[in-house]
Amino acid sequence: SLYTHDCVAGHSANSITKFADDTTVVGRITDGDESEYRREIDRLTKWCQYNNLALNTSKTKELIVDFGRGRKGTHSPVYINGLIVERIKNFKFLGEHISEDLSWSQNTDAIIKKAQQRLYFLRRLRRVGM
Repeated sequence: SLYTHDCVAGHSANSITKFADDTTVVGRITDGDESEYRREIDRLTKWCQYNNLALNTSKTKELIVDFGRGRKGTHSPVYINGLIVERIKNFKFLGEHISEDLSWSQNTDAIIKKAQQRLYFLRRLRRVGM
């Protein structure tokens, strides 16, 4: 058995969220200093190696929410085991769509689409008398 209670953030500006077989690292970067965030990723990588867990770098993604003006795209890429982590603009986290600008439009669109699909099936069932 492997217990992950000792897989915790090493700095107060970072947090590690674990759910089932997914792990999420959230780092707050202040004044452009990414060092603690990058050290957190290195710590997680080493923790996984120590516990004989393989990080699937091809499934690892990075999302940057940057409230600074005019600094978009100045963040250097993250490397795990010598491979660049893909930077994305949005992703689905525990059922919610999160985007780099923190807008709710993609999440709202997904909810509306799911509701329309379910209403379609309910209408079909009503037509056949169910």
